[in-house]
Amino acid sequence: MTSDPSSATGRVLRPHAEQQYADELARLAEHDDRPRPPGWRLSPWAVTTYLMGGELPDGSAITPKYVGARRLMEVAVATLATDRALLLLGVPGTAKTWVSEHLAAAVSGDSTLLVQGTAGTPEEAIRYGWNYARLLAEGPSEKALVESPMMRAMRRGSVARIEELTRMPSDVQDTLITILSEKTLPVPELNTEVQAAKGFTVIATANDRDRGVNELSSALRRRFNTVVLPLPETAEDEVEIVSRRVEQIGAALELPETPAGLDEIRRVVTVFRELRAGVTGDGRTKLKSPSGTLSTAEAISVITNGLALAAHFGDGVLRAPDVAGGIVGAVVQDPVSDRVVWQEYLETVVRERPEWHDFYRACREVS
Repeated sequence: MTSDPSSATGRVLRPHAEQQYADELARLAEHDDRPRPPGWRLSPWAVTTYLMGGELPDGSAITPKYVGARRLMEVAVATLATDRALLLLGVPGTAKTWVSEHLAAAVSGDSTLLVQGTAGTPEEAIRYGWNYARLLAEGPSEKALVESPMMRAMRRGSVARIEELTRMPSDVQDTLITILSEKTLPVPELNTEVQAAKGFTVIATANDRDRGVNELSSALRRRFNTVVLPLPETAEDEVEIVSRRVEQIGAALELPETPAGLDEIRRVVTVFRELRAGVTGDGRTKLKSPSGTLSTAEAISVITNGLALAAHFGDGVLRAPDVAGGIVGAVVQDPVSDRVVWQEYLETVVRERPEWHDFYRACREVS
């Protein structure tokens, strides 16, 4: 990992938050005269400003990383300033991972101490492992020890991140209990322990759509303060999120310059919101909802793919045919039941909107 944020941003496909927004973090630190918890790079106020956006005394702007209720971010940041860990809970596409990364970047300047939760995540991913060649040759020693991201975060006093906590097996989850309650990680093989330096904390994410995969034990849940991230409250909020992220992704991918058409973004967002809610925006028509989540993240993917089509195979203007295929693919996850839901929506809602005739034709072609 390079130490030069500007060079990293130019060479890698997706820079870490602390690299991509290094200038903003530096400006915030320069103007931040509020109390900082031990081990923090910024004060809680500055961390929240970094997430929500704002203007600094010198007139420079901090771009919003999260669009939603400021109070949610204040609660999340305040949790990290206590001895409790933070659990970000929500349906897919509510920016849990995004918020987790930016919180870690702002608090400790390093968002890379990450454990990815899966059904196969071993206990060593949270505690530690061994270099077995050295272990066999020399026996247990510090040199044979392979530190986990959690152990490194404890030693450094940094933020450790856990993605999809509830996808981990229950016995692996429970290795966190001693770490979170005692702030120590025993290493019985060496008759020692690692004590967490000030500033250490844990941010975990979990998808509440996957309930029952591996529910957290009550003992572990008590050690987390849970913040539920909702779907965007209004259509305009969701349009703003999609527009902002599409612009960032397009720049990172170096797509040919193509204006992200707000009309098409609004249309995609409207389709997703109506099908998610099971009712049209005016409340007059009840709808069946498909099996997929139709999240904001999926809307971003549909628009990004549409921009690539418009840039490489169209006239450079985002139009209905560019997004139609992506929308159909996002909605029709189950080829039987979802196709019925989509066809009904197409014929009873889309077809009846005069300003959507181009979209109706494009969707009929790909359906």
